[in-house]
Amino acid sequence: MEICYLLAFPDTDDGSAPPPEQFKGLIKDAPYFQPTDIDLVTLGEETVVIEGYAVSTLRQRFDNRVQMVECHFDLRDPFASSVLKDRLKIQNALQSRFIPETIRQSGLYEEYSILLVQNAKPSPDQWLGKNAVALATFIRSQRDTLDKAEIEEILRSRTHYSAREVTVVDWEGAIIIAPNDDYQSDIALLKIGNYQLIRYRMLDKSIELMLDRINETFFQNKKRPRPTRGMIRQIAEHRLEMMLSFERAEQNMLLIGDWYTSNLYEAIHDQFYLKDWKENVKNKLDNLENIVETIKDNFSVSFEGLMDRLQMIGWVVLLIGYIYLYLLDAGWIHFP
Repeated sequence: MEICYLLAFPDTDDGSAPPPEQFKGLIKDAPYFQPTDIDLVTLGEETVVIEGYAVSTLRQRFDNRVQMVECHFDLRDPFASSVLKDRLKIQNALQSRFIPETIRQSGLYEEYSILLVQNAKPSPDQWLGKNAVALATFIRSQRDTLDKAEIEEILRSRTHYSAREVTVVDWEGAIIIAPNDDYQSDIALLKIGNYQLIRYRMLDKSIELMLDRINETFFQNKKRPRPTRGMIRQIAEHRLEMMLSFERAEQNMLLIGDWYTSNLYEAIHDQFYLKDWKENVKNKLDNLENIVETIKDNFSVSFEGLMDRLQMIGWVVLLIGYIYLYLLDAGWIHFP
């Protein structure tokens, strides 16, 4: 059987990437239909040998923000415990090869394993039921036996294209059963799901860093600087950039074409908890907006207070001048 292993992590263009291309292969029988608003750039293809296995890799960049690495390799028996050890070694080696060390340490990346099955007899659903324990263990990459309820939950989300074609989606992995190696449209949708997930995670991380900076600058530091127009503008611009990124992540699926693709994408959306991530990021953006507005209001109050004090000082200086002129005019002050 064949394994498709996906890696997704933050990455930006260094200025040498080729122009964007079409996102192909999303719809079965319509490989040139482009239903997404994602700028795609192919970075390279190569085959590497890891632990004695030939691994073909395809690197792409989505929207100049996320690098997606699609890796394929064959396993003789993906359910054997000894093979699981080799599989984990291969996956760790691929992470080390493609993901920068700082990103690996931060954990801000996604990995996803897909089992590609060409023939499942006597039928896909019967084959899934017969191999339920091994398949659930494969998806979760665990050596321990899972309980019955957990196995049923892992294999519950199934999308049928035909009597011979079924895709099972879990938040940690998937199984694609398709004759004639017709996997690419499903893999493309799973790549988009992982891309959206890492984008929401990146936004969430960016908002957290912004909130930490505001908290440290305005609340924790006893010698904190007074708010300035430049500082407030910088915070507001960063918030606007995050809001635009949020809208981009939310709207990058402009159209999901046929009924099967729509159903499969809905399953991916549910299993990846994209709705929860969207609501979480939206709530944090709203909180950030409220904090920025509070800072602006306090700055306005502070600025108005400063102007009032300056005006009071001006009146005092003017009053002293009047008194001095009055005393001089009355002859109470004489120059030597």
